[in-house]
Amino acid sequence: MYCVRTAEVVAEFQKLRGLPATGECDHITWTTLVESSWVLGSRLLYLTSPHMRGDDVQAMQTVLAKLGFDCGRADGIFGPNTLRALTEFQQNYGITADGICGVNSIRALERTSSQSGDGPGIVTVREYETLLTSQDNTERPRIVVGCFDSGTRLTRLLVRELRNRGDDVMTIENADPHTHARMANSFDADLYIGVSGSENTVVQFAYYETESFTSAGGRVAAALCAEYVRSAHNRTDVVVSGMQLPVLRETRMPAVMCTIGYEGNEDRAMHTVQALAQAITQWNNQPV
Repeated sequence: MYCVRTAEVVAEFQKLRGLPATGECDHITWTTLVESSWVLGSRLLYLTSPHMRGDDVQAMQTVLAKLGFDCGRADGIFGPNTLRALTEFQQNYGITADGICGVNSIRALERTSSQSGDGPGIVTVREYETLLTSQDNTERPRIVVGCFDSGTRLTRLLVRELRNRGDDVMTIENADPHTHARMANSFDADLYIGVSGSENTVVQFAYYETESFTSAGGRVAAALCAEYVRSAHNRTDVVVSGMQLPVLRETRMPAVMCTIGYEGNEDRAMHTVQALAQAITQWNNQPV
């Protein structure tokens, strides 16, 4: 029976895994529960379609990144970048370079990682370098603005404001986060901004973060959005959180998910739009 205690435990798990702590075991929560059951060494890891997902994949990615093999962000998804990084590691270590993480590869990773230190890894370092070098970039960024639900008017106003500023903007109006991520990746965006409505008054800006990885660009963008919205409305109920929402996990670029209370007042909506546009401009000009 799905009792009160079960709902409390589910909410605790959701909070631990960077998901909205609703206490309801929806599809995303159930998928995350399944993925969390895998530990490195409990199965062979290799490239499949659809891609293998799980905590074991994330553990492997984290070690590879610390060793300097770029598999992209440690998102727990075994994609082409992870395959390439694993194969390069196998070649460097002198074991069969078949792109399959089995017993020999795990042993090699364990032996080598014991001497790698506790640095953030190549992916995090690369994100910081990208932020630093982008300060000298005179080109306007490619931005994707995604709308999930009732925030359609807000997102359309934001798209218009960004285009007026000269940005190259694509908009997505779809309830499926996987569609958002796939289209944003195809657009080769520099930044993804998702907008979702909320019944409460708290405004939240989320970026991708796990125990072993933090999106540096996403965190900076989320903090700037919160700062400008907080200032525009003189409000204190604006929070910034590291989360593992699917759209944040699957986008390859820095991404921010904005959860905003109902903006029924026209002036309030425009102030929010202008604040977000200013934050994005600041992120592009002086990201760090």
